[in-house]
Amino acid sequence: MQLIARGLGVAREDITAHAWCDNGPNWRGVMLRSAEQVLALKPDAAILAGLDIGVVGPQGAGDTQFEVRAFFPGNNGLAEDPVTGSLNAALAQWLIGAGLAPERYVAAQGTALAREGRVHIERAADGTVWVGGASVTCIDGTVRL
Repeated sequence: MQLIARGLGVAREDITAHAWCDNGPNWRGVMLRSAEQVLALKPDAAILAGLDIGVVGPQGAGDTQFEVRAFFPGNNGLAEDPVTGSLNAALAQWLIGAGLAPERYVAAQGTALAREGRVHIERAADGTVWVGGASVTCIDGTVRL
């Protein structure tokens, strides 16, 4: 965890919880003390090379309970996804299962990229985690082969 803390540019003590979050992609889930810390991250691509890292921090107030950021290899270094369903599903399984999040919550993602993503999470009675939210069509068209 020291390597990930160094790669994220935070002190090891700022990581309050962490887990392997595997629902297909092998995310390394990291919880920081606050949403503000998550938004202030300036990750080091060289240190985090080859890792899929999901960072989450609790919000103090507002319409969301958590701020989320997703970092993974891409763009000849490190890329950040503005809204990531697979990460949010994996984080929800971990956070709800560990008692770190309620059975139903809304996460913000994309804030650091000037996006206002909202991911709605709910764990059903049978334990299934549902992930939802609104989307915007950016490109629409047809391809003939």
